[in-house]
Amino acid sequence: MDSTVLWSGDGVLVIGIAAVLPRAQARQRIRAAVREAAAQWLTLSSEAISLESPPGAPPRLLLAGRTAGLSLTHDEGMSLAAIHLHGAVGIDVMRVQDIADWANLARDYLGPEVTEELAACPAALRPAALAQAWTAREAALKCAGLQLAEWNGAAPACRWQTLALPAPYVASLAY
Repeated sequence: MDSTVLWSGDGVLVIGIAAVLPRAQARQRIRAAVREAAAQWLTLSSEAISLESPPGAPPRLLLAGRTAGLSLTHDEGMSLAAIHLHGAVGIDVMRVQDIADWANLARDYLGPEVTEELAACPAALRPAALAQAWTAREAALKCAGLQLAEWNGAAPACRWQTLALPAPYVASLAY
């Protein structure tokens, strides 16, 4: 498998696959990479690891009968997975792009504080800043088990950090 470990610490492992594939094939490859990476990371046989995807629920990783947090994300050309041995986890990736209606998008989904920060950001840097804010919000929502919704004044409580990816991608991890 051609996955890369992007980050490891605090009982969390993040892996990625950079490949332009149809979405269904990208999903299969990252799931296979999760099993392989978890087996190596925890020195388990791959038969002791299974991945479940109940309809309408986040995927779950079973490690020798124990459940671990799992989050998956895809954007064209990049698939990421995060495993957390001690709790919930969320991950999100986004291709940086110029979004003409960025102010309304930020106001509706990221809140007034982030909207003000983006307005103060130089126009050339705004697409990357918007993508980073978006992935942070999505990762935190995934970690909390929540669906994307318009800003309601609350942000899930979790630790989060940016992940180093090659341009044009940005990603965030929440746990």
